[in-house]
Amino acid sequence: MDGVHKGQCECGAVAFTVKGARDTVAVCHCAQCRRISGHIWSSTHAAYDDVTFTRDEGLTWYAASDWAKRGFCKDCGSSLFYRLNNEDGIGIAAGCLDGPTGFKISKHIFVADKGDYYDIVDGVPQIEQS
Repeated sequence: MDGVHKGQCECGAVAFTVKGARDTVAVCHCAQCRRISGHIWSSTHAAYDDVTFTRDEGLTWYAASDWAKRGFCKDCGSSLFYRLNNEDGIGIAAGCLDGPTGFKISKHIFVADKGDYYDIVDGVPQIEQS
């Protein structure tokens, strides 16, 4: 959990740095994540206070459930963040971070809900729910 990573949405209306992000990525296969992302959601995690926004005029939050919200760019639609309402941390979309990140997939979650059009064959642990 060291190093500083830069990230942004596709159009640049949301840009940030994050320090201390986990060096692993969790891949979520739940129906909500698949709808939000268009396939699967892959994210690392950091303390919210370790994220510094250098541009945030495009950032907006969507109440995805009673317990969590998702941050995205209102201009280009990039899905960027997932945050539990009562948590100090934040999930950060791995794909919005500049590479190389050095991250590795640590687990697949909600695999019971995965799409029927793909298989998970990377040998990483699979958790039915989370």
